[in-house]
Amino acid sequence: MRYFITCLVLIGLMSCKSEEPQKPRNISKVEIETLLQDSLLNVRALEINEGRVVAATSKGDIYQNIGFNDKFDYGRYWETTEDSLMNNNFRSLAFQGDYTYTLSIGSPAKLFQGGWLKYYEANDRAFYDSMDFWNDQEGIAIGDPTDNCMSIIITRDGGETWTKLSCDDLPKAKEGEAAFAASDTNISIIGNHTWVATGGKVSRVLYSPDKGKTWNVYDTPIIQGKETTGMYSIDFYDENNGFAIGGDYTKPNDTLNNKIRTQDGGKTWQVVANGKGPGYRSCVQYVPNSNAKELVAIGFKGIDYSNDAGETWKHLSDEGFYTIRFLNDSVAYAAGRGRISKLTFRE
Repeated sequence: MRYFITCLVLIGLMSCKSEEPQKPRNISKVEIETLLQDSLLNVRALEINEGRVVAATSKGDIYQNIGFNDKFDYGRYWETTEDSLMNNNFRSLAFQGDYTYTLSIGSPAKLFQGGWLKYYEANDRAFYDSMDFWNDQEGIAIGDPTDNCMSIIITRDGGETWTKLSCDDLPKAKEGEAAFAASDTNISIIGNHTWVATGGKVSRVLYSPDKGKTWNVYDTPIIQGKETTGMYSIDFYDENNGFAIGGDYTKPNDTLNNKIRTQDGGKTWQVVANGKGPGYRSCVQYVPNSNAKELVAIGFKGIDYSNDAGETWKHLSDEGFYTIRFLNDSVAYAAGRGRISKLTFRE
């Protein structure tokens, strides 16, 4: 009997120990390996899917790593395109299922599935900022208002057709409210949940619980009021925990009210690390498997890391990038002006 009780006690202690929350790492450095370098290269759209990395440029070029290694090559799809990809300024990219989707800024807006033109919008005010997918069949892209609401187009048939939502079905945009095509991270998706970050004179979060069928809008305390202020990037770790970053790219060292966090799915937001670094950043991403504690923010002023959900930050590098995506909890790929690089984070 004593032996049985002792075993139960030991099992209980072991169980309690296994349920202790994992202590966040303390990343102290980042190693940067340049994989593709060209003075004419300008990349704000980068995605990773099943280990493959795809990047789209401001000149309409598409690069991808070959054979699951770090060698990048062209993928222009000249042999199948109906409308030449060249001379399109791609700021939005999605690598979903068997296809790479690219979406240009400016008018006319053009969305390609591989090399095939699938959506065309000739409107002087058209300017699309970001694109993402819920699954292989359903995807979304968002852009600046052409009427009195944000532009949102959705596919439900694997990218074959895209439909623009009516402003009757969306929250009305406020004067000066738009979005930034800075890093293709204006949209964050967790399951059926979707968050869209707007910016400019007004910076709010549009939220859909049902893959874009219905929408709500939430105010944020991030800096706003000018065309160059607001959220530039948003990311969610799960249905509750999210983070957004931005500021004013014309004043990149300003650190007031440019980092905000939510713990209730985006309904309310709080400013964190106010008056402390980093300043303006164009992209923020949660580190995978970090229990919503570890974040990396990047911009043309460098790379920063937090292991306490954004309360404090460590500046890791002055190397500038526009956008970043994680392959795992230690390796990421980043891109910007002139290069695509592999980033390895170490304690």
